[in-house]
Amino acid sequence: MRRHPMIDGVASGTMKGMSVIVGRDDQIGVVEALLDDACAGRGAALVVRGEAGIGKSTLLDHAVRAGRDRAMRLLTVTGVQAEVQIPYAGLDHLLRPLRPAPSDTGSPYRLAIEVLGILGESEAPVLLAIEDAHWLDAASWETLAFLCRRVEADRVALVIAVRDGEDIDRRLAAAGLPELRLEPLGPDDAETLLDRTVPRLTRALRARVLDEAAGNPLGIVELGAAAVRSGGSALLPSSLPLSTRVERTFGGLVADLPPLTRTVMLIAALDDGGDLDEILAAAALVTGAEVPPDAIQPAVTARLVLVDERYEVRFRHPLLRSAMRQQAAAGDRRRVHAALADVLAHDRQRRLWHRASAEPGPNESLAAELTEVAVRAAQRQAVATALAAVGRAAQLSGDRAERGRRQLWACDLAFEQGDALTLRRLIGEIDETALHPADRARLTWIRDGLAGGARTGPDRLLTYADHIDTMRREGQRDLAVKAMTEVCMGVYYASPPRAVRDRFVEVTLALDLDADDPARTVILSQVAPVEHGAVGLDRLRRFAPRMDLAPVQRVNLGFAAFAVGAFDLARLFALSSAADLRAQGRIGTLTQTLATAASAAAALGDTLAALPLAAECMALAEETRQPMWVLGGSLVAGLAEARRGDVAAARRRADDAERAIVAARRFPMLALVQRVRGVAALADGQAEDAFHQLSRVFDPADRAWFPDYRLLMFGDLAESAVRGGFLDELRSLVADLEPVAAQSRSPALLVGLAYARAALTGDYGAALADDLAEWPFDRARLRLTYGAWLRRSHRITDSRPPLRAAAAAFDAVGATPWADRARAELRATGETRRKPIDAMAALTPQEQQIARLAAEGLSNREIGERLFLSPRTVSTHLYRIYPKIHVSSRTELAHVITSSDVT
Repeated sequence: MRRHPMIDGVASGTMKGMSVIVGRDDQIGVVEALLDDACAGRGAALVVRGEAGIGKSTLLDHAVRAGRDRAMRLLTVTGVQAEVQIPYAGLDHLLRPLRPAPSDTGSPYRLAIEVLGILGESEAPVLLAIEDAHWLDAASWETLAFLCRRVEADRVALVIAVRDGEDIDRRLAAAGLPELRLEPLGPDDAETLLDRTVPRLTRALRARVLDEAAGNPLGIVELGAAAVRSGGSALLPSSLPLSTRVERTFGGLVADLPPLTRTVMLIAALDDGGDLDEILAAAALVTGAEVPPDAIQPAVTARLVLVDERYEVRFRHPLLRSAMRQQAAAGDRRRVHAALADVLAHDRQRRLWHRASAEPGPNESLAAELTEVAVRAAQRQAVATALAAVGRAAQLSGDRAERGRRQLWACDLAFEQGDALTLRRLIGEIDETALHPADRARLTWIRDGLAGGARTGPDRLLTYADHIDTMRREGQRDLAVKAMTEVCMGVYYASPPRAVRDRFVEVTLALDLDADDPARTVILSQVAPVEHGAVGLDRLRRFAPRMDLAPVQRVNLGFAAFAVGAFDLARLFALSSAADLRAQGRIGTLTQTLATAASAAAALGDTLAALPLAAECMALAEETRQPMWVLGGSLVAGLAEARRGDVAAARRRADDAERAIVAARRFPMLALVQRVRGVAALADGQAEDAFHQLSRVFDPADRAWFPDYRLLMFGDLAESAVRGGFLDELRSLVADLEPVAAQSRSPALLVGLAYARAALTGDYGAALADDLAEWPFDRARLRLTYGAWLRRSHRITDSRPPLRAAAAAFDAVGATPWADRARAELRATGETRRKPIDAMAALTPQEQQIARLAAEGLSNREIGERLFLSPRTVSTHLYRIYPKIHVSSRTELAHVITSSDVT
């Protein structure tokens, strides 16, 4: 970059011109405490918010000076309106000084952790000072918000200044960051500030300024200066908000500049960069003549802008930039964007955005080009870029139907990113009347399903089926398959009448999918897990070893495997897809596959694996605003807590879930609630209550009736019947479910029936001969019941081996109440088995997850990448974990974990 020696003001002075801070001692104390904590390794973030001119920028400047005093490394950025549509534009400016720079991961969540890892390598603590964050592009905001919630163990502080408004209210509500609100100055402080900055006012003008400014610091300073220049005429009565009046004050300052300087200033206001050479080159195109570097000097002299040591133009106050944009005519703005597009020929993405801003009306060619950018971005998993590009393409679409189709794709991208707010906004912008019938069908499902809570009554489900069939008949087979793949889980959990299921099967078969197409198995296994379960199970086993399946395909196969009761396969598909989804940062979809992995682990009785997975699922569901997945994760956690004996916690989760499910009128999902309650009763030694709780799922007259869910939980019901003495009822249930098992071949149902038959007949040989290696809890339950039966038959010696094996297996999966029962049975035989110390029980679910990954040999960085944590946070967790389980190294940790996992 060439130098411009004629420009004064480089790297000198303060941007806001307000070096004096009045009336903010408490707020300064909060900011400085934040910086001190970060220097001590307790990172945190703070959002400074308030109306325009209230002093946010001044406080942020103080934070920067205080950070320098503490030898912190400083990274700063100011949000710019011109960049609001460009994904990661703000973050790019913020992180530009970093070496190495973070990669283009395409995911705010993955990028946040990569950035945190880089920041954690800094020898000095780091301060990120972000001005005007309300004008950051959505991808930068999501990245920073995610990062803010994960700096607790890093030497990183973030101070973020935002202006009040509805949009920022929504952003902050979703982000859940600590806030510091700046209120207007009190009368004494307002007078002090005015006297320090404009001491020459007459008493009358002084009173008028204080009255008009109403405690707003910028209003006091700028209106006071205007009163000095123009006397009382600057303070004529006005109904305009203060921010608008101050904006106009700035506009008046620009009006005094030479015409060429005003042109350069407008280009700087609309540029998404700030490089002086770039601005001058665009000015030359706008004016038709070369523009000298000193054209910016009058604005520097007037303290309207600063040109820093890198020759980047920085505005004194964001209201000035806003004033320039608002006062410029539309034609002038478009000419500037067109000039910037020509100057940026070397930067394809920035050039495209300026071309899009320069376009005066619909332009299908440009829309198609933006759509191509979106396609390429989506292919490399850069969802935020794809979403922004297809959104602008929709705006430029000349054809209303094509616009609607692009808007629908934008909805898909927002959902995949886990951005529920954007999804709902996009849905509201679609003109349904302009859509083709197939696209209208797609909108129906997006609106009802993806945007939060499908209406799943039989009539509504039939409407979905008809809409999807319409897509097929209109030649949009791929969209129809996609829609059916998305809706089939809703069909499963709605537990609709047979006629509705048959209609979905009919539409699916009409899609004529190849037998080896995973989508066919995914759909039919969930829509009709009994009728198509056996074939689906065979296909699922064939798909399991395949390495060519995309992560989303494996996610969906995990859903299907769980529906047919193949919990081992469900966990396999879910965990294998989770690894790729983590790497890609597709956190919205990751949340759902974690729910499947946790559900499968809990169903298999492995509480040690289920609880950390469920906890992560709930945390990410909260992060991505997916309330139904928060609910699902909580129910899985409740089931795992019940199996390990935390009965009170399990029952609380069941009660909370029931209220939410009843309110949403999703009554079949009460089956999940009843399972938690039934298993909690079993753990609590209340077999009779357990039988009554679980039986509700098997009773067509009960609103918790869920016929397909019977496949998944019959083993628990059978145990409650055996322990509670409900053997006649159990015989009847076995007779009812034998043909279901023969048709579906559901592994979970077959295991449960084998246990029930053995307990009813006393013939345990066949059940014990089954291969239950992937079903450790069920194998241990069978051995416990068999050993207890042998003891009661006075075969004491024979009873001890199965009881010992059962106790060891239950201990290994964390099913403490069952392990205690096995030890009690052993004591009755005259043998005492000491209860092992469960070191892992002292750890939180997240700590358990970190401990297991560390025991597997993963480094802190690798663990952090998997769990979206910084390496320093992982290190802090391990520092807390070691004394809790009485180890001092990873080697000892691995030994403890390995010992606890032995069955």
